[in-house]
Amino acid sequence: MKSVSISGSPRANVGKKDATALRNAKQVPCVLYGGKEQIHFAVLAADFKDLIYTPDVNVVDLNVAGKKYNAIMQEAQFHKIQDQILHVDFLEITPGKPVVMNIPIKTTGTSPGVRAGGKLVKKLKTLKAKGLVEKMPDTINIAIDSMEIGHSIRVEDIKVDGLTFLNASNITVVGVEITRAVVEEVKVAAAATGAGAKAAAPAAGAKAAAPAAGAKAAAPAAKK
Repeated sequence: MKSVSISGSPRANVGKKDATALRNAKQVPCVLYGGKEQIHFAVLAADFKDLIYTPDVNVVDLNVAGKKYNAIMQEAQFHKIQDQILHVDFLEITPGKPVVMNIPIKTTGTSPGVRAGGKLVKKLKTLKAKGLVEKMPDTINIAIDSMEIGHSIRVEDIKVDGLTFLNASNITVVGVEITRAVVEEVKVAAAATGAGAKAAAPAAGAKAAAPAAGAKAAAPAAKK
């Protein structure tokens, strides 16, 4: 798993007034927990570019006033209207202790259902996984090579060594859905088949009637 380095400055005061002053100065109030003590610090908002504004999941090499910590970002809070980071929580990594992370989902291969006109639909972008940090992959790869139209893969179908998924087991992760184009093709094919059957029926009837007409013509000749 990739890592991102972030440096922060200890917060002299902890409170709403201090947090507001930090945000006005383009800094983000942060807290590190999970270790021996909670550490409150601030980080420049621009330094979160490679951690938050990316689809990748990363371990954080955190440096606060010269002290280094190995951590993961646990939660980021944003302003309801503005694209502004309000607060970030970090969890210190403890060797041998499981963590919870959201791992991106990636599909691999080509679905025969998609080639047939179906549509690949991803219901989830990430899976919430619990396990040791060293077991966490960069992505969870899902092979779709055998997925036909109407087939789907649920959380319970995905197995990764060392990980437990916390999402509901019956949730669909990815599926191949039928499209309007496929429905129309089926209707056209069915209509064509029905029309062919109707055209064939009178022809068969005409052939069957011919001998009957001949038999009627032969009857008077026999009387003579």
